[in-house]
Amino acid sequence: MDLANYTAADFDRGASRAKEALWIFTKCCFFQTPLPWPSRLRVALLRFFGARVGHGVVIRANVNISFPWRLTIGDHVWIGEEVAILTLAPVTIESNVCVSQRAFLCTGSHNFSVTTFDLITKPITLRAGCWVAAQSFVAPGVEIGSGSVVSAGSVVMENVPPGVLVRGNPSAIVKQLA
Repeated sequence: MDLANYTAADFDRGASRAKEALWIFTKCCFFQTPLPWPSRLRVALLRFFGARVGHGVVIRANVNISFPWRLTIGDHVWIGEEVAILTLAPVTIESNVCVSQRAFLCTGSHNFSVTTFDLITKPITLRAGCWVAAQSFVAPGVEIGSGSVVSAGSVVMENVPPGVLVRGNPSAIVKQLA
């Protein structure tokens, strides 16, 4: 790869530069801060910036969401401290999902096999009732099945079927859940 040749000119940020700048200011003041702002306020701000957010959502401190206008969150979702959600592509989090501390939902990568290091984006979906435990990484294009658990520190590079426990790097199914 030759990073001098890299350009993301064809990447659509999904909003105007002014809206993005206002979001960055808002994110710094209300999301990426240790101050215990109420989740209701954070949810209202996400909605203001175009996120679709359900009821009973808890968003803890130091959460980093890049583009909220590409985020959909169902009802009764918990997003823990220091979670990063890179929304270069849509991220859908269905109802009754827990995303624990320092988890990273990453919708973007690069094609390292070409000299231009092209940006690759793919959506992520967390189905109802799943749990992405602390410090887990979920790669672009991954779907976590309903009722599944991603064990702490796991690296999920492929879809996870419903009702299983996965663990490791790369993650593998270790148990069928009831």
